[in-house]
Amino acid sequence: MVVSDQIKLFSLNIAKIFIVSIFTLSLFSCSQSENTATALKQKQKKSVSLLEKIKQRGKLIVLTTNLPTTYYYNRDNNLTGPEYDMTQSFAKSLHVNVEYKVYDSTKAILEALRNKEGDIAAAGLTITSNRKKEFDFGPVYQKVNEYLVCHRSKKRIKNIKDLNGLKVVVAASSSYIDSLKEYPNMSWKANKNMNTEALLKQVAKKKIECTISDSTLYNIERRYHTEIQKKYTLAKETKLAWMVNKHNNSLIAAINSWFDQYKANNLSSMLEKYYGYVEIFDYVDTHKFLARVKTRLPQYKKIFIDAADKYNIDPSLLAAQSYQESHWNRKAKSPTGVRGIMMLTQPVAKSLGVTNRLNAEQNIYAGAEFQAKMKKMVANVSEPDQSWLALAAYNVGRGHFRDAQALARKLNKNPDRWIEMKEVLPLLSQKKYYKYLHYGYARGNEPVRYVTRIRNYDELLQQHFGKGKFDDAK
Repeated sequence: MVVSDQIKLFSLNIAKIFIVSIFTLSLFSCSQSENTATALKQKQKKSVSLLEKIKQRGKLIVLTTNLPTTYYYNRDNNLTGPEYDMTQSFAKSLHVNVEYKVYDSTKAILEALRNKEGDIAAAGLTITSNRKKEFDFGPVYQKVNEYLVCHRSKKRIKNIKDLNGLKVVVAASSSYIDSLKEYPNMSWKANKNMNTEALLKQVAKKKIECTISDSTLYNIERRYHTEIQKKYTLAKETKLAWMVNKHNNSLIAAINSWFDQYKANNLSSMLEKYYGYVEIFDYVDTHKFLARVKTRLPQYKKIFIDAADKYNIDPSLLAAQSYQESHWNRKAKSPTGVRGIMMLTQPVAKSLGVTNRLNAEQNIYAGAEFQAKMKKMVANVSEPDQSWLALAAYNVGRGHFRDAQALARKLNKNPDRWIEMKEVLPLLSQKKYYKYLHYGYARGNEPVRYVTRIRNYDELLQQHFGKGKFDDAK
């Protein structure tokens, strides 16, 4: 009996031990499962790509700078610029919005990207071997030259030896530093407080001897600072692209995929929009224009503003057009008989009720009305193409402009895009084309030059008075 009880007691203890072991093992397994699940979630959380984060937050954060070659406010106080247009297009392809963080220098932008304050850096950044060690780049969207820029009074630099002894100041952390290293005998220093635009102004004022600038920025700035001059090309066809922190392959792939479409459909028109007029530069003409802004324009400015308001056109563009026509000379006359400050033909002037073409007010109002009529011809076209096409029609005449539009369609070009029409218009002077057109021969190169020069004068007016401020004071 005693043995039987001992056996029962032993069996009972064994059972208890078994149950406790099973329970403990179960708890351990649950704990392990929970730990594994937590670790998996953390791993999954850590492995979410930057592209997915952008989509989840519904916002692309772009690091940029405030320059005419990147991002700025236009005359209507709307954001614009090459980098603005492209980043907006890319964000649209992702179905997200854009937040811009603006910095004063390339150095600050690179530091912000390192600190992951944004997703991409889009600021006219050059691809260099040093930068490629730290960052990845998107596709190349533009190639530029790097110029040594000095005051006009500086003697001409004929060869590399002439670079010796020059004192050059460049923006800190700019790609120009890499280029300068190829010229060991040139003396230079990096400025941490000024960007290239500010340094070009310093050159114009003779505060510094020389600086380095890319060709696009130089071509824009020389219009406002006419005393700066390119003296030497340090590097040719350097490549510009967006910059991204490394190990973001899915974001780079998305940028590449978007750019394939953008390059095919939009890139050339974007570059035309911002740089199509900058290649033409006449030092003497620009000096005269800036002088006449002070001496001739004031007596007509209020009329330009009032006439533009009446016919819903841009006042500074109207003033720029008038300068191209007559240099703001109300008595101007051409050999073909057009007269006045807007250079109206007699038939056009008569149709618009002008009794005296030498009367500046009558002439300006008639020119504004005629320009408004030209804009109605392309009413379905968005700006700025609408204004540029209308100016071309004003210059070449409605009949020839309609011919050019018809020819564009035959050549499978878009008659509503200025970048394509500026290639078609010169064909009006070639017999193999004009002999089939209703209105025949025309000097097709003239409207292209006409529009380009007006765009240049308009940009100078915007710089002189401030963006969108031409009509602030009458």
